Amino acid sequence: MRTILILNAKGGCGKSTIATNLASYFATKSKSVALMDFDTQGSSLDWLKERPRNRSPIQGIAGWKGNAPIPRKTEILILDVPANIHGKELNELLRKAETALIPVLPSPIDMRAASHYITELSKNNKVGSRKIKLGVIANRFKDYTRIAHTLDDYLKKLKIPVVAHLRDSQNYIRAAERGLGVFEMAPYLVKPDLEQWAPLVKWLNSKRSMP
Repeated sequence: MRTILILNAKGGCGKSTIATNLASYFATKSKSVALMDFDTQGSSLDWLKERPRNRSPIQGIAGWKGNAPIPRKTEILILDVPANIHGKELNELLRKAETALIPVLPSPIDMRAASHYITELSKNNKVGSRKIKLGVIANRFKDYTRIAHTLDDYLKKLKIPVVAHLRDSQNYIRAAERGLGVFEMAPYLVKPDLEQWAPLVKWLNSKRSMP
């Protein structure tokens, strides 16, 4: 079973949006997908409640309830991790995964918070020994803005691959309202978004994202 973590210490950076869209991507590829939500707000599970029954199935799991069972034959497990997960709880989640994605917003506050969090992650034995691969996503990215250039400069200094630049698109909101991912919307409506997801999908499907 492939396990992918979506995490960042700061809230509001788009973790649930990335988690739900990743789940929908793998589901459309005929994978058996489970989406485990560790946030008591249950944003990812609320998304699943809106999902049409005629779409590729995704199993929802309330991770905050403790030892929630994972369905047998699950091929892809997406973990949507809330903000402010640290210490023992963070280490336990890292122990379960092969890949972790860290979305970062183009703002000074978010970049500083991400730096501190990545420093904390680097102290984990599994991260240090590269038994889990990290990837950074520049999220809600706006080309040709000063802060976008600042974010790019910041990301270049990290020793972690930048696996995608995802724009601030209303298509994510439209998809979420229907329990869908952008991969399940009309291609002509989401072409720019799919193009931006292509490097991330390619990385996740390559050996570079696996320990």
